[in-house]
Amino acid sequence: MTIEKRETDLAVIGAGPGGYAAAFRAADLGMRVALIDVEKNPGGVCLFRGCIPSKAFLHVAKVIAEAKQASSWGVEFASPRIDSKKLTAWKEGVAKKLTEGLGQLSRQRKIEFIEGRGDFLDSNTLRILKVGKGEIRLSFKQAILATGSRPFIPEKWPLESPGLLNSTSALQIDSIPKTLLVVGGGYIGLELGTVYAELGTKVSVVEMTSGYLPGVDRDLVTPLAKRLEKLFVRSMFETEVVGISEKGGGLAVKMKNASGEQEEIFDKVLVAIGRRPNSSGLGLDNTKVEVDEKGFVKVDPQRRTSDSAIFAIGDLAGEPMLAHKASHEARVAVEVIHGENAAFEPMAIPAVVFTDPEIAWCGLTENEAREKGIEIAVARFPWAASGRALTLDRPEGVTKLILDPKTEQILGVGICGSGAGELISEGVLAVEMGTTASDLKLSIHPHPTLSETLMEASEVFFGQSVHLYRPKREVKK
Repeated sequence: MTIEKRETDLAVIGAGPGGYAAAFRAADLGMRVALIDVEKNPGGVCLFRGCIPSKAFLHVAKVIAEAKQASSWGVEFASPRIDSKKLTAWKEGVAKKLTEGLGQLSRQRKIEFIEGRGDFLDSNTLRILKVGKGEIRLSFKQAILATGSRPFIPEKWPLESPGLLNSTSALQIDSIPKTLLVVGGGYIGLELGTVYAELGTKVSVVEMTSGYLPGVDRDLVTPLAKRLEKLFVRSMFETEVVGISEKGGGLAVKMKNASGEQEEIFDKVLVAIGRRPNSSGLGLDNTKVEVDEKGFVKVDPQRRTSDSAIFAIGDLAGEPMLAHKASHEARVAVEVIHGENAAFEPMAIPAVVFTDPEIAWCGLTENEAREKGIEIAVARFPWAASGRALTLDRPEGVTKLILDPKTEQILGVGICGSGAGELISEGVLAVEMGTTASDLKLSIHPHPTLSETLMEASEVFFGQSVHLYRPKREVKK
């Protein structure tokens, strides 16, 4: 086989939200850039098999839910007829538009996009096996690793069974199963479980801890939990899946809790118990890059690894595994390579659970404050007191601020409610800018909107909320 030799200034391995953001920024700064990925266009898991496809399905699920809810407003719709093939085609069409658009942007920036899989021969050379055939030896001055992560499923389970789904295969809805067990009550399991439940599947959830979304403040989870109690057939907490096997055309799941063991058969089982960084098979042993016990590549605040020529960003570089975190890390890494004084030191990385209602938070949480012994004040505004929430028939939400009780500075924001993911950005800005409760209280918000709940929460802090009575707090002179 002929080996083709090429060279570049910057090699970016992985073309997801971190990788393509890094390549685009580097090209804009005048670098010669090679972007390597197994897909024919940039986009990565997020666009091809993750964030975007799942949100397309979640939109469909919400439309179905709202059509059902409309009967309480005096509007009746017929039961939906689901065309699973057309539904999947629509989802894939959304991803196709976005990834082809990124391919066009890559070409406009004169980025060398190489469709293939790369591994390091040394700290300045990549071996790239092209999709199809052919091999490239790419010499580079600097490299950025952005290879992302993959779903984790225990090897002892029937991995080849078509009934055993992960977060990728669950998005290929060829037919709608009658029953589905979701293993894991985290955000991926709840999002995909919501989709299937609204499409007509009888969904059950099993979770090892005592509730949904372990680690998230309980007052944010409670409104969602109440809604999921009606949507899901049942949820089994403090229960462990100890085995899965094929049986009777379905999957027999053996579960264990304080009451003992039980076995049930489901048409399909979705395993959503976490993701693992893609750090193996990259030839890192041929470099000075160090990997921790969980498989994450060790990086400093500039996203530089132990090898001065190699940077790492995104899921590969540690928690939280979020696309927007990867994109911002990309900017930092490229600007450092360009000689600028940059570091990844955010005060607030927003997280959103795209269920219905959504949950979003940023900055310091109540749980974190309790664990670290940080003194805080909490101001909550229930959406039952929001005129806009009532017009949407969605009063179950809550908006809360985590504050420094002495300085009034906003340290964190949490929201549960319809559209919380769109509202949290104001919270991110507030935390990043060191905004105080007074600043937010005096910022006029439009009425009637859900964004008002942030202003009203700040008014609650002072005991001045128009729409909610709380004892007055002494205002700082």
